[in-house]
Amino acid sequence: MENNNESFETSIDNNMDIEEKHIISLNKFIILSIISFGLYELWWIYKSWRFFQQKEKSDIMPALRTIFSIFFLIPLFNRIYDFAKEKGYNVNYSSVLLFICFFVGNWMSYLPTPFWIIAVFSFAFLIPPFKALNFAKQNSTDFTVSEQTSFSSRQISLIIIGLILWVLVLLGLFME
Repeated sequence: MENNNESFETSIDNNMDIEEKHIISLNKFIILSIISFGLYELWWIYKSWRFFQQKEKSDIMPALRTIFSIFFLIPLFNRIYDFAKEKGYNVNYSSVLLFICFFVGNWMSYLPTPFWIIAVFSFAFLIPPFKALNFAKQNSTDFTVSEQTSFSSRQISLIIIGLILWVLVLLGLFME
């Protein structure tokens, strides 16, 4: 009986290091990705690495892994997939294919006007890992998860700034 109490206390201690996880809906992810011209995607990648850093108590540096995503995105997609599969997720995706499509989509920003706008939709290749991570977090008993039902004040600020920038970009496109 004492052994069970020890493992329960150890489990509680291990889970105290993981902050409460707030997840957003797919629609919010899409809106924030488009409105921010893709910058929200970097934030999501950072937060995903931060989650695994806390969960695994590792010494990885989420910010550097985000900056150097070209080297670390496939491992992130694989970790998400493995974690989701462990929690009962049964949808498959190819980490390598998603990585290639994501970066090709982002490189389209170098196309001439107005074709560079295609790059804004590169978030589509993050949707499978996004859904898998949300599923895994929701089906995990290792930490507390809450779904964010409304936009936070930071997200609202991002939306306002993004809308202003989008208006300026669209005005610039139509005035050429």
